Amino acid sequence: MFPIRDHNPSSGTPYVTYALIVLNVVIFASYWPLFAEPYRLTVFFGDWALIPAAVSEGQRMHGFVTSLFLHGGLMHLGGNMLFLWIFGDNLEDDMGHTGFALFYLAAGLGAGLAQVLANPGSAIPTVGASGAIAGVMGGYLLLYPRARVDVLLIFIIFFKVIPVPAWLMLGVWFALQLFSGVSVDTASGGVAYWAHAGGFVIGLALTLPIWLRRGGPRGWSRTDGLPPHPEARYTLSRSNVPRVRKRRRR
Repeated sequence: MFPIRDHNPSSGTPYVTYALIVLNVVIFASYWPLFAEPYRLTVFFGDWALIPAAVSEGQRMHGFVTSLFLHGGLMHLGGNMLFLWIFGDNLEDDMGHTGFALFYLAAGLGAGLAQVLANPGSAIPTVGASGAIAGVMGGYLLLYPRARVDVLLIFIIFFKVIPVPAWLMLGVWFALQLFSGVSVDTASGGVAYWAHAGGFVIGLALTLPIWLRRGGPRGWSRTDGLPPHPEARYTLSRSNVPRVRKRRRR
């Protein structure tokens, strides 16, 4: 399942969400030429990524922040920015621009710390905004568990867009991170599952004050877990390509 949009429109312009997307894209473009020179790319990531072993020795602490704006490829960047675009605007609505910026940074720092604690001796550079974005997803789940999210379901050659409640899509995603973190050996590289799981939990925790101000469980009962405004509706436009009828042979 791959999310492509939600049905939860924001009431204002999410300037911080847009700025984060632009900043990540611009920074990625600035070192894109290094992908043609693997040695220089390795040195670059060694200088600016989060390296748990170095942090464990009290070195390169700046990696907690700089790693949040680095990505390992186009698909890595595109996937992260899509998730931020889908879920970030609503939390920015709820927290305000400054509050959301601080929330994003705190979730990213916490996600990095979770990765360091999980693999303190790892010398593998960790890059990506996914830990901070996982925090956004955790906060979204707490505030809008039944908001509808359109996901692209891919099964071999079968493709279909289906709407699912946010709790299902985000809950399955979080469960996969936990399962993979426990069962997959990431000592030689791969996905930073513990950063994802840690960021998600931290996002939940940081969103608790807003959830409690809205009544907590009573607020869920009052709104049935849905956003407090009418949901967005999407319709597929009809194709302008004319239909060609088959001619019968005589």
